[in-house]
Amino acid sequence: MSVKFRALSLSHKTAPVQIRELISLDEASIHSILLKLKDLFSLNDTLILSTCNRTEVYYNHELDLSTEIIKLIGLEKGLTDVVSYLDYFEIFNDDRSAITHLFRVSMGLEAQVVGDIQISNQVKRAYQAAADLDMAGPFLHRLMHTVFFTNKRIVQETAFRDGAASLSYATIELIESLTSNTFQPRILLIGVGEIGEDVAKNMVYLPDSKVKITNRTQEKAEALAAELGFEVVPFEDCFEAMEEADVIVSSIQRSEPFITKNLVSKFQIQSYKLLVDLSVPRSIETTVEDVPGVVLYNVDNIRSKATEALEKRLSSIPRVEEIINESIEEFYGWKKEMLVSPTINKLKQALEQIRQEELSRFMKNSSEKEFEVIDKITKSMMQKILKVPVVQLRAACKRDEAEEMIEIISDLFDLDKIKSEK
Repeated sequence: MSVKFRALSLSHKTAPVQIRELISLDEASIHSILLKLKDLFSLNDTLILSTCNRTEVYYNHELDLSTEIIKLIGLEKGLTDVVSYLDYFEIFNDDRSAITHLFRVSMGLEAQVVGDIQISNQVKRAYQAAADLDMAGPFLHRLMHTVFFTNKRIVQETAFRDGAASLSYATIELIESLTSNTFQPRILLIGVGEIGEDVAKNMVYLPDSKVKITNRTQEKAEALAAELGFEVVPFEDCFEAMEEADVIVSSIQRSEPFITKNLVSKFQIQSYKLLVDLSVPRSIETTVEDVPGVVLYNVDNIRSKATEALEKRLSSIPRVEEIINESIEEFYGWKKEMLVSPTINKLKQALEQIRQEELSRFMKNSSEKEFEVIDKITKSMMQKILKVPVVQLRAACKRDEAEEMIEIISDLFDLDKIKSEK
């Protein structure tokens, strides 16, 4: 029977952030839902991917279970009206479209920032969660390893993953490069609006840094710090925190500069101080660079770098899509072989059963040597008899006629009857 691989997806393309936050699943919720799917629907080959931009479920079943799965998500999240969110989900009930979507998501083609390097690790974690619960069978194992191999090809053969293509990640890349010789660089993030929050979340990719955040509304800073494991500085104490920091990232909205040359000139700068201004209008005076040891980058410098990287990625998309298509075709070649493998095995079992019965019938009084000779001859005959139907089955796979050929061979050798007697 052909595998019916399906998917449902809620993403930044189909739902606003308020809805995505409601549906988003943590590791414990994913674990719970996977177990429920296994118990209620005997699902195997199931993958749940949940990030800040998407929540998706991939599964293998004869029936479309998308409504039931969405209800389970609602139950897990305590949403009594989850059915009202059905329209935010995109449903993939066609085998190839579900597989293609998984490839595109895994490579970063569907990300908010095209080519997002984080998605690959998120997909690996989702696969690991499924494997840990024995919810990844031969189909999903092969599919995911094909996905990972495809990702490797894209990194090696294209510029799709080159450079930082988002403002926040380009900021992190800049900080990382300029603090590479500093032991546990101290970073202060001022302001956790939309851009500041995004930068804070990306700072987890600077594991050796000591990050502090401050915000006019302290509750927001505390909530974000608790999520990311950072320290909060009361806003009224941020000037002292600025003096201590090696890196200051300012994402604060003011009509006039918040960090001035006069303020920075009072700091005792031991070696250097990196200032990054992500505010529009600018919150750091450009003249701060006149102070010895101060290096300033503004949003235009960083955005220019990110835009250049993004243009490279966009120009690589046609080649990325070619590689994905090649991988999908290779996977479908394996999938077709998998379709006929059970029939080939049943045919081998059927012929072996006949061989053993006839050996028992006619070789009762033979010597051990005679038995070995006849056993060898009949095995060889069986292999030659098997050769033609096996070749025909594999040829039928390439012509997309495997199901018809399986039916013919099953009827010819009465394989269903043999299966039921086992």
